Amino acid sequence: MFGINFIKIRSFEKGLYFRGGEFKGILQPGRYWIVRWPGNARVDVVSQRNPWLVHPDLDVIVKSGALGADAVVLDLKDYERALVWIDGRFARVLPSGLYAIWTRFRDVKVETIRADKARFENPELPIILQSEAVEGVLSSSTVEEGHRGVLFVDGAYVETLEPGKYGFWKRGRNAKVYTVDIREKVVDVSGQEIMTADKVTLRLNAVAAYRVTDPVKAVMATDDLRQALYRETQLALRAAVGTRELDVLLSDKDVVTEELLTVIRRRSAEFGVEVITLGIRDLILPGEMKELMNKVTEARKAAEANLITRREETAAMRSQANTARLLENNPALMRLRELEALEKIAVSSKLNVVLGEKGLADRVVNLL
Repeated sequence: MFGINFIKIRSFEKGLYFRGGEFKGILQPGRYWIVRWPGNARVDVVSQRNPWLVHPDLDVIVKSGALGADAVVLDLKDYERALVWIDGRFARVLPSGLYAIWTRFRDVKVETIRADKARFENPELPIILQSEAVEGVLSSSTVEEGHRGVLFVDGAYVETLEPGKYGFWKRGRNAKVYTVDIREKVVDVSGQEIMTADKVTLRLNAVAAYRVTDPVKAVMATDDLRQALYRETQLALRAAVGTRELDVLLSDKDVVTEELLTVIRRRSAEFGVEVITLGIRDLILPGEMKELMNKVTEARKAAEANLITRREETAAMRSQANTARLLENNPALMRLRELEALEKIAVSSKLNVVLGEKGLADRVVNLL
């Protein structure tokens, strides 16, 4: 139907003019009379205060070149992405596609980057990842202090990541980060019942301190590092204890520990792990064996005590014999010893002592 439409385009608006289904140009702010024939002419008024120009015929509008310096046009390929800041604030990450952004009323900054690598790197990464507008485009991963991140892309190892925050493109490549704790840790191997070579069943508790030295090996060699180290320590304990008799095990505990440490270090190196220390914390005997060991120990100590007593008695007798021999060869020394004996007796009794020429023993008269 024939008619005339009045259109007013305000100062912050643009008019997209179509006639016969074809884009004819952009109408600047002002007043317009549009002659309307059936299916002939239309004007789509859009606001430049909204920086994003969204229109079903955007490709035609862009191709005409009518936007000129009023808008930034982006035609992103499959391997490209665009970071958009509006008025100094991060707005969004644009995936591949065609975009037009008005620049008259807003300060628009656009950075076009390649996305053919899985990892996204940018100085403003923390700010970008905080935006809700990146949820469908970017994923993030954080590596805490004392940890390392092992990055795999499409199942292949790429690099080891230091502590920090990282971003990855969601489309095109499959990126996965495995976080590995490189701090010193402890694994307890407790309640191990092992039979010695002489058929004595023991209960052992061991403890190992370790740390990861090669995060890549730690991820690729085993799916459960702690369980693997527990298993290897358990097997080494059984091998070391099962080939020794109880007495040897108890007397050479340090040797057994060194042997265990050597075996575990060699095996754990294949997991990218360094075993710092390993020790047998407890060695528990069965009740009846404990009583028997106590009896053996008691008998051994009693024999040692008896031997010491006999040794002391022998030494005392040898000393007395030497003293008698010395007194026999020295009469004056004998008389001094007699006087010492009498002095001790006189402490508790009254004595009159007469000494003659033939010796003290022949002249002593007790006048009590």
